[in-house]
Amino acid sequence: MPRSRELGTSAGLLAAGAGFAVLGEKMFNDLGAIMHASLAGAGRVGVGDGVALDRALLDGFGAALWTLTPFFILTVVVAILAPLALGGWSFSASPLAFKTERLDPIKGLGRIFSAKGLMELLKSLAKFLLITSVAVLLLWQGRDQIIGLAGQSLDVGLAHAADQVTSAFILLAAATLLIAAVDIPFQLWSSARDLRMTRQEIKDELKHTEGRPEVKGRIRELQREVANRRMMEEVPKADVIVTNPAHFAVALRYAAPEMRAPRVVAKGEGHVAARIKELGREHGVAVLDSPALARAVYFSTRLGQEIPVGLYQAVAQVLAWAYRLREASAGAAPPPAPDALDVPPELRVDAEQARRGASRRGVAGQ
Repeated sequence: MPRSRELGTSAGLLAAGAGFAVLGEKMFNDLGAIMHASLAGAGRVGVGDGVALDRALLDGFGAALWTLTPFFILTVVVAILAPLALGGWSFSASPLAFKTERLDPIKGLGRIFSAKGLMELLKSLAKFLLITSVAVLLLWQGRDQIIGLAGQSLDVGLAHAADQVTSAFILLAAATLLIAAVDIPFQLWSSARDLRMTRQEIKDELKHTEGRPEVKGRIRELQREVANRRMMEEVPKADVIVTNPAHFAVALRYAAPEMRAPRVVAKGEGHVAARIKELGREHGVAVLDSPALARAVYFSTRLGQEIPVGLYQAVAQVLAWAYRLREASAGAAPPPAPDALDVPPELRVDAEQARRGASRRGVAGQ
């Protein structure tokens, strides 16, 4: 949190000067009366009466302390409130802990020759020059009053001297506010700069909050594996698998009471497509090579969704062929595979478009 020593110093000096100006006459009169009473009482006490002397000393000390209490309260309250005005309240015992790095001379030199160390040096020089200049100016302007004190009586001279000292003290304390006015913006800027995170800290925090890229990639890989296993479990339930022989494969299933239209239960490209075809053949699912229809279903329908209306007619022909193939008796000639399937132009995907789409997905997966 930002802290300005100059603000605390200036506030404390001004509070002390103001306290002397307001309470000084009463404090000095009361202290004088206490001293007079103590000395007078000491004369009435026997030389050998140590108990009475101790009691007189304690009584005088207590009365003096009570007289100075308002001044002490004022200075303590200002000393506490002045730092709070800049950075607020913050209590921590960590600065009291022993740290071995504080004994490192290299780091010590680094702190001395840092921007903050340079600022502290400049502040010290500025305070010296400012207070010296103000003091010389006050002495020069008040030279006649100072010389005139010699011609006054003791009581009057002391009173005037106290007034001059108090006024000079307040003016010197007020001069330190100029240093505080420069130090406060610097401390705010320095605190904000120290609280900034480095690029590496930002990267580490992102890794901590969002996960390391390697872990996230592994999680996505595991999720894909789980999704693929679930998808492969649906392949034996499919009615037909439509393929673009070397690239894509889609498995379709249609249950009239449950579905309004055929649904994609599995789809994939490359090795996944080859595995879908392999599972389909193992479980006796009809496999039809139809590149146009396979690409149209693959790029237009998500896994688990029903096919679009534009593909109803083509898929119906494929399902009819699959049903006839399934019902054909052993040894009988299989029904001819449908050809010239009607795929609407808006759902057609040519080989080049399919290749670009596969490339984009591969890059995104990486």
